[in-house]
Amino acid sequence: MTRELLKRCDSKCELCGSGSELASYELPDSKGYGDARIMICDTCTGQIQDPSTIDMNHWRCLNDSMWSQVPAVQVMAYRMLKKISQEAWARDLLDMLYLDDDMQAWGDAGIEEVDDDFVPHRDSNGAIIEAGDNVVIIKDLNVKGTTFTAKRGTTVRGISLTNNPEHIEGRVNGTRIVILTCFVKKVPLSEE
Repeated sequence: MTRELLKRCDSKCELCGSGSELASYELPDSKGYGDARIMICDTCTGQIQDPSTIDMNHWRCLNDSMWSQVPAVQVMAYRMLKKISQEAWARDLLDMLYLDDDMQAWGDAGIEEVDDDFVPHRDSNGAIIEAGDNVVIIKDLNVKGTTFTAKRGTTVRGISLTNNPEHIEGRVNGTRIVILTCFVKKVPLSEE
């Protein structure tokens, strides 16, 4: 089986084209849709299995793989584009991708339900902030339970999100604190 997959993919990841650490991957929720195995690299596998590790730029490779002649590859490309559809380029690719009714049903079968109650974290300007982003404090903040003030202009790197969309967590002066999102501004990627 694996030998057939390696021959089909020419020993390259069927999603990103990498030749390192290839393994067979079976698309979940594929019963009754035919051969659901694809050959992918460990980077793709890791990010598919743990969405918290997704590197958006890595998935720009879907621009090529979504046109594959292998149905399972097309379906996986569709599922990943849906998963990262908050990116404008991913939405553009989804608009271009055509799947017939059976393939569309197969693709949709493996997509997790979206939580309609989800409220994104937003900074003081209304920009969506995500885990791992860097933010700048826009007002001096007295930090409860400590003897210091988080000064305006302090950059907080690699923030974490909380269950409350008005709170984020980050390290200031080596101390992990909760910060109200209305007192931070997202640092644009161009300034990082």
